[in-house]
Amino acid sequence: MPASIIIVIFGSIVIIALALTYALSGGAMPVTKRLGRLWQPAGSTPANVGFRQAQRQATGKALAWLGNLFTSPRTPVAEADPRLIMAGFRRPEAVSALRAAKVITILGLEALIYFTGFYQNNPVILPLVAAAAGYILPDMWVSRRIKARQQTLRLSLPDALDLLVICMEAGLGLDQALLYVSQELRIAHPELCEEFDMVNAEMHVGKTRIDALRSLATRTGVEDLQALVATLVQTDRFGTSVAQSLRIHSDDLRVKRRQRAEELAAKTTVKMVFPLVLFIFPALFVVILGPAVITMLHTFSQLK
Repeated sequence: MPASIIIVIFGSIVIIALALTYALSGGAMPVTKRLGRLWQPAGSTPANVGFRQAQRQATGKALAWLGNLFTSPRTPVAEADPRLIMAGFRRPEAVSALRAAKVITILGLEALIYFTGFYQNNPVILPLVAAAAGYILPDMWVSRRIKARQQTLRLSLPDALDLLVICMEAGLGLDQALLYVSQELRIAHPELCEEFDMVNAEMHVGKTRIDALRSLATRTGVEDLQALVATLVQTDRFGTSVAQSLRIHSDDLRVKRRQRAEELAAKTTVKMVFPLVLFIFPALFVVILGPAVITMLHTFSQLK
């Protein structure tokens, strides 16, 4: 009986750990996605991607329809919730979909604690806690989506910056260089190319280059992109060489990447303390000291 209980507990822990890993990983690995895009022939779309996109659009439309009952459908995304722009949601119904998701989450949690009878432990506090959690969870998902997208943009910036320097040194203007970079890196880095396309589109509709670049820094929130925009604005204002400024900025960016990697490597020793103390050391103590303790207990029992 104890052995079966241990097996059940161990299996439950493994299943919960796998479920949390899958939920927090955000789907497939980024390397797998990039390799899949590189190996995919031009103009071809897998069937599962099309089905997933159709399901995503249908879900977004349903959430937007439900959210329109609680807010105005014409509310601009940038004015209602700028975080949605940073997360990559630019369609007008994104605000309605987010508020509908909050309503659905609140109702789902309230129904969960009601049908399970858990609310009987505290009929006043637990429904309030469930409502607060249902309101906060969609915002937490948006924040996680923002961090993931910013990390993707941060990792894709060095490749784009190197190609941008080559284009500028070859004689292209900044507008043509941004357009060329967005076309060449569309498969490897679609998020950054989308931002560059937005910059070109804003300049085509009449925005100045400085305003378009500042909009890029505002809607992404990435420090490296903000530094790049500041460099381009200064070169455009003072008339200095853009290619030379970009090359210096590229060198500084590599130094920052190296320092960031060294910082993460230095943190590993501190982060390894908790798993060592909680999981590794107890197992070592059992393996090393276990036989000695059993022998000592057996010897003391014979002396009695």
